[in-house]
Amino acid sequence: MERSQSHRQLSAMKQSLFDQGLLDEQFIQLEELQDDANPNFVEEIVTLYYRDSSRLITNIEQALKERNPLDFNKLDTLMHQFKGSSSSIGAKKVKAECNLFREYCRAGNAEGCIKSFQQLKKEYAALRKKLEAYFQMARQAGPAETACRSK
Repeated sequence: MERSQSHRQLSAMKQSLFDQGLLDEQFIQLEELQDDANPNFVEEIVTLYYRDSSRLITNIEQALKERNPLDFNKLDTLMHQFKGSSSSIGAKKVKAECNLFREYCRAGNAEGCIKSFQQLKKEYAALRKKLEAYFQMARQAGPAETACRSK
């Protein structure tokens, strides 16, 4: 009983991530690749995403500090990488902010890039916090197919 309630809560939590527009169908596709041989596949992929994206954020911050003038091609290239990583885990709002940043790069709009990057970091942090809570709950709930042991 308790396990099925945990799974219902987990399912509701995941649905809220979609309802809030934080995730898209790519996240579901990742979950479909998870199996008994690799039960933590999605969490491992997301962990790799955060490791890689934190490096990209640092590089973008560095490039934004080199202001005279901003190298929009370099910024666009870095953000293209960030967008690709974000797309691979289904980070919908982060990906949308990456697209906006890249539009500002193409327009040569430094102020737009800076504002967009600040919003991107907020979306990124919010998603990270919610996914960490989701994976913690998933670990506590255990595998959905686990049968109850008889006493």
